[in-house]
Amino acid sequence: MILVIGSAGLAQDARLKRLTSGVDADAWEAVGRLDIGGTGFCTGALIAPRLVLTAAHCLYDRDTKQRIDHGNVQFLAGWRNGRAGAYRDIRRAVVHPDFIYDGDVSSDRVRNDLALLELQQPIRNTTIEPFSTAARPRPGDSVGVVSYAKDRSEAPSLQEVCKVIAQQEGVLVTSCSVDFGSSGAPIFIFADGVAQIVSVVSAKAEVDGQGVSLGTSLGATLAVLQAELVAGKGVFESEGPRRKRVFVGQANSGTGAKFVKP
Repeated sequence: MILVIGSAGLAQDARLKRLTSGVDADAWEAVGRLDIGGTGFCTGALIAPRLVLTAAHCLYDRDTKQRIDHGNVQFLAGWRNGRAGAYRDIRRAVVHPDFIYDGDVSSDRVRNDLALLELQQPIRNTTIEPFSTAARPRPGDSVGVVSYAKDRSEAPSLQEVCKVIAQQEGVLVTSCSVDFGSSGAPIFIFADGVAQIVSVVSAKAEVDGQGVSLGTSLGATLAVLQAELVAGKGVFESEGPRRKRVFVGQANSGTGAKFVKP
């Protein structure tokens, strides 16, 4: 299937709003920056006092293609202008067992690009409320995203209105604006004024020349990670490269997306 995006639909998207202070920023304290070994960062979101949701590829070294020690990762809840509402180290981390990191972005990689981090200590702070998760949205639904990125690493930005363009085989395609550092950022729906996470950002892509974001659907994928933690998994073990799978543009792909660097 080839996706067609009309420019009129994209024009309805809200612009990014920097969350530096005030009530707007306070509502998003459970979104934080994941500092990774002092060499990079991703975005993550608290979904329970001790659990952070993010993208699986954030836990892999881009050069060696191996898992990094999550002991070198720190979650900075509500990080803004050099300060966080809470600082937490990571006790355990699980990625989807079918996730493959080999340096290339494929539909299979995006579909399983989800990780769950267990914090060393829970965050119990009345100003940092974990987000709930919700069923996957439908094409045409309005969503929003809160993310850090290379040009906004000191405070997150909110895009309150962007659109679900398509969803196929666990890959959510949206018109949300993302950039490097946005990996793992929560994608929200807003029900009765309450934000609920429906996906996390996995990669940027292009469809018919238009920039889009690709996210991992939750549901069964998140349930697998929760079961992995319950089973006691998540202790760091290094991994070598794994076999590649089907890429967009080959016979089993259907998003019509041209992937760009994650």
